[in-house]
Amino acid sequence: MREPSFGKENLGAVIGAALGALGGLMGVAIPYAIATKSLEALSAARTFGIMGFFVGTPVGWFAGGYIADWLARKKLPARESGVLGGIAGGLIPAAMFALVGFLLSR
Repeated sequence: MREPSFGKENLGAVIGAALGALGGLMGVAIPYAIATKSLEALSAARTFGIMGFFVGTPVGWFAGGYIADWLARKKLPARESGVLGGIAGGLIPAAMFALVGFLLSR
């Protein structure tokens, strides 16, 4: 089986992009607000949230697409591999930005 083309669309890529975008948008502000115990921190971290949105979308797209293709080659059905690959690919940037949010509060 050949490798997927660079940035090829599939269910995993779409789910990964959606989760990556939302995780990037919320992943900095919410942990930062929780760690500082301040509601005003939600608006203080808005620049990082926008940057997280624009970075998390393509990272989730590419990671979700490639993980979904890898799972499909491991004999998982196409729909299940797309969903699982997209979730895993979208959680990568979301976890990175959540870590940034906790580190900002230090």
